[in-house]
Amino acid sequence: MVASRSSRSATASAVSSPTSQGPVVPVSADQRAGLLAAKVRALVADHLGLGSTVAVPLPFGAAVRVDDTRWVLLDGDAVRAVGPAMVWSTRDGAQSVQLMVDDEEAAGVVARRAALFADPPVVWSVRGRVLHPVAPAPPPPAPVPEPIAVTAASVLHEAGVDVVIDRAGIAGEIRGLEIARVVVGEEGARVEVGVGRHDREAFTMVHGALPTAEALASVLGSVDAVRRPEAEPHPLRQLAPEGWLRWRLVSDPALIDLVELRPAHATVVRESLKDAGASIAVGRDASGHDVVVACSVGIDLDLIPAAADARLAHAPSARLLVVLPERDAHPATRALGAALAQPAEFILVRGDWRTAEAGAFV
Repeated sequence: MVASRSSRSATASAVSSPTSQGPVVPVSADQRAGLLAAKVRALVADHLGLGSTVAVPLPFGAAVRVDDTRWVLLDGDAVRAVGPAMVWSTRDGAQSVQLMVDDEEAAGVVARRAALFADPPVVWSVRGRVLHPVAPAPPPPAPVPEPIAVTAASVLHEAGVDVVIDRAGIAGEIRGLEIARVVVGEEGARVEVGVGRHDREAFTMVHGALPTAEALASVLGSVDAVRRPEAEPHPLRQLAPEGWLRWRLVSDPALIDLVELRPAHATVVRESLKDAGASIAVGRDASGHDVVVACSVGIDLDLIPAAADARLAHAPSARLLVVLPERDAHPATRALGAALAQPAEFILVRGDWRTAEAGAFV
């Protein structure tokens, strides 16, 4: 079984009230798995009126087999577990899939993503020991930065970095890697410099007195030197590869036979630059049809649900192009793409995607 690339903690905590039950007690991964197994057995048994059932532990939760149906309790980042749960269920011989989610808000997003498939999983919200059907949440509206943030972003334009609007605000990127972000606070808007949130905080602590333009030029020069195809291996060269791939296509849409392409927001905020996640772009093909492009590097079973969700948010009737290196076109990913109500089209890159010419995008 291929697991999602999203990071998951090896431990979890038993949530309790410090005043009534004492301090939070760490729970090991094995204990967590046991708790999830007990929970999914109880939920399914109560809902279906069954006797004892057997639970199957999974990297993203736990499941119970009932005839040809798989009842899957999603744990952790449930929104990113739709693809992995569908892949596991199919490989396990399921004819139908039922997904259970503890968080009601996440359940609505899971339902929205599930509904994009031709044979969609049924999604349930867990309230105590009772399952409630969930309607798909509407796609989030397009992010609109505050005017003061747009004004503050002028320094990014002047520095020559790519200015990208996402669900977290306005970012400055170089070859798809975030090196600055506009932060809006009580005192107005300012540009913080650094690769990701933690680096921005550290840079501000050390170089807080440095003018923004100088700070930006310093980081830009450092990143530019190592984030190049010919550069030696470096952490900043490896980080956010899907963003780099999107940057290449936006810079030259003709590589994939498009006439126009621009960065666009994903429907879910990525918590860290190290997290896997499709980089989204929107544009038009030579026939004038709307196109949504999802770029990915590496095997990510969340790719197809995330890409289809982005299409729903930006242009529901658009062609969906999934672009990724040929080596990463896992059969499970391609099967999910074909299983969409509006199937995805795949464009595979042969060789090094950082330098590949048009003929390598097939």
